[in-house]
Amino acid sequence: MSQETSPEAGLPGGTGRSVGPLDEVDRRILDELVRDGRLSIRTLAERVHVSRTNAYARVERLLRDGVITGFRAQVAPEPAGLGTSAYISLTIEQNTWREVSAELAQVRYIEHVALLSGEHDVLALVRAPDNATLRDVVLNRVQSIAGVLSTRTWLVFEEFDGARSPWE
Repeated sequence: MSQETSPEAGLPGGTGRSVGPLDEVDRRILDELVRDGRLSIRTLAERVHVSRTNAYARVERLLRDGVITGFRAQVAPEPAGLGTSAYISLTIEQNTWREVSAELAQVRYIEHVALLSGEHDVLALVRAPDNATLRDVVLNRVQSIAGVLSTRTWLVFEEFDGARSPWE
């Protein structure tokens, strides 16, 4: 799908508004905000070498276009009392994704859920205080959801972020 705006985009009967591709300054802004979402516009402008007005306008446009979806604190699981992490794959009945995802969204300790193609249908990241809680999440909560046919669990021993931002 092209990210370019067609001549009829935004017009009645057109295909709607498309976001244009990000330029180098946009990518540098994203990289800086991913590293520290608390940056002031002034500091951001200095780091990417643009005026404050330009930085503010670009951040507003990135928010409006849905490129930036919000700002939040990153919490280290272990110091926060969530010492057990695991990925759970789910195989679900065909056409139950909406119902299953609505139920998964309500399960405490599930941090992230993704719909997949391939051998498994869903992958969920669970961060729990201990193995007993993880067991409860998998065996009592997830496996009891209507539409879930089977699960498979992988315990996380160690994790880290990649060394390079995709916005550089």
